[in-house]
Amino acid sequence: MERIWLKNYPPGVPHDIDTEQYKSLTDLLETAFRQHGDSPFSVCMNRWMSYKELDQLSTALGAWLQSQGLAPGSRVAIMLPNLPQFAVTMAAVLRAGYTCVNVNPLYTARELAHQLKDSGASAIVILENFAATLQDVIAQTGVQHVVLASIGDLLGPWYGRWMTFAVRHLAKMVPEFELPLDGGRTVTTFKQALSQGRNLTLRPTPQSLDDTAFLQYTGGTTGLSKGAVLTHRNVVAAILQAEAWFSPALTDIPDLRKVNNVAALPLYHIFALTLCLLAMRQGSFLTLVPNPRDFAKFIEVLKQRPFHVLPGVNTLFNALMQHPMFKAIDFSSLKLTQAGGMAASEGTARSWQAATGSAMIEGWGMSETCAIGTNNPVTQTVFSGNIGLPLPSIDIAIKDDAGHSQPLGTSGEICIRGPNVMPGYFNQPEENAKTFTADGFMRTGDIGIMDEQGFTRIVDRKKDMIIVSGFNVFPSELENLISTCPGVVECAVIGIPDAMQGEAIKVFVVRNDPLLTEEVVARFCHDNLTGYKRPKYIEFRDELPKSNVGKILRRDLRSQK
Repeated sequence: MERIWLKNYPPGVPHDIDTEQYKSLTDLLETAFRQHGDSPFSVCMNRWMSYKELDQLSTALGAWLQSQGLAPGSRVAIMLPNLPQFAVTMAAVLRAGYTCVNVNPLYTARELAHQLKDSGASAIVILENFAATLQDVIAQTGVQHVVLASIGDLLGPWYGRWMTFAVRHLAKMVPEFELPLDGGRTVTTFKQALSQGRNLTLRPTPQSLDDTAFLQYTGGTTGLSKGAVLTHRNVVAAILQAEAWFSPALTDIPDLRKVNNVAALPLYHIFALTLCLLAMRQGSFLTLVPNPRDFAKFIEVLKQRPFHVLPGVNTLFNALMQHPMFKAIDFSSLKLTQAGGMAASEGTARSWQAATGSAMIEGWGMSETCAIGTNNPVTQTVFSGNIGLPLPSIDIAIKDDAGHSQPLGTSGEICIRGPNVMPGYFNQPEENAKTFTADGFMRTGDIGIMDEQGFTRIVDRKKDMIIVSGFNVFPSELENLISTCPGVVECAVIGIPDAMQGEAIKVFVVRNDPLLTEEVVARFCHDNLTGYKRPKYIEFRDELPKSNVGKILRRDLRSQK
């Protein structure tokens, strides 16, 4: 196929990248540790960590994991917010020869149980704040080794102890828990694991670019979350593609080690994870923001030192601008405002540029593609409203249901092919057969149109996926759950436009119990769904619109909403 988009690449951006320059993602990380040892890797609550410290800590934790007898390739779940422990754990798991399974720390017990069981995770590193959720489900899973982190573990001997004490006893943010030790299960604190690991040797484990590095859970195109198998090659490719594409924005910074990347998006999310790994490749540093929803503290962090790269979702940028302290931030050093995870709105983009002088650059990708797919040129000076051009080594095709490519200007399903695209979902052969075309493209479920310049615009979704603040929500999962609420006969879930979240969830309920109220349904959802999956609106109906074969017509509900 003709790659018509290449003619619109910014000067200096290569058409292709070479993943073979590394033996594995682990090789990339260890090369970065050698090259950037004395440079800062991260700052969190004004406590710094260097690449040398990241190297030493991840070596110790990796050696400890190996000492537990985990088989090569074992899955290790990581349930941590944006704290220094996240990067240490991720690097340790990869260097020890295992697979990272990123877990949303805000998952409910039901959601956590599904992911741990489906992935077959045999170990988990978890912040103690969320251990009570693990307590409820661990007996249903194959998890044998639990590493309990505390918030202050890597924040220094005095400040760290104070932070842990404050979170436990003053803020009371650590619910009581007791993890069972039956069946040979072990529970070790993060500090104990590091201490024991320092007396052990990390054994090199043979790894290839085609080994699995991450199981990144996503809804895929429908239903319960599935693990996208991301190989070492996939992730290395995404890092190199992002580096090539973003380089024109950083040309006037001679030493990339001085680049400050703001990590406010959760690192367990593929968007932030890929940018974290890019920082490691370049030797730049991350400003870790554990709770970006506390906008007053977030803004104080932004005021402390110049920052150059600010990735975010539309809702984050919008909320920042609404805060009364926003005008106190100095944006003079900002080189790149990268929007992703959800559609960026033109109104937010215009307001952001007017306030900061930085154009919002919109891109598109998926967990299945390591967050990389298309992006607008970073040299762009105005918001375009489209999702940009395919990045180096990526092909985008607009196809019909039969897999035939459509003419330019014609709508169809956006399909993607490239070294960053997953080989498939974990243990999902039937889903994989439906996901890939005969010529090796992955179907994305998004409907788009490509113009003669190679820019693509999303016009609809093939499926009914809802995107809430950058997170995928699938109506079928919510409908299956809410239908189990006593008094519910049937229900249907749709997404409706929302100025803050991009989309909000609305559920229509048919009930057979007149005592069933919105409050009861809302409480049921609160107990069984993580925050972004909970319906914002609940409406009772006598009946739901259906086709002649009884299928609920969500499109009719959208038109009636």
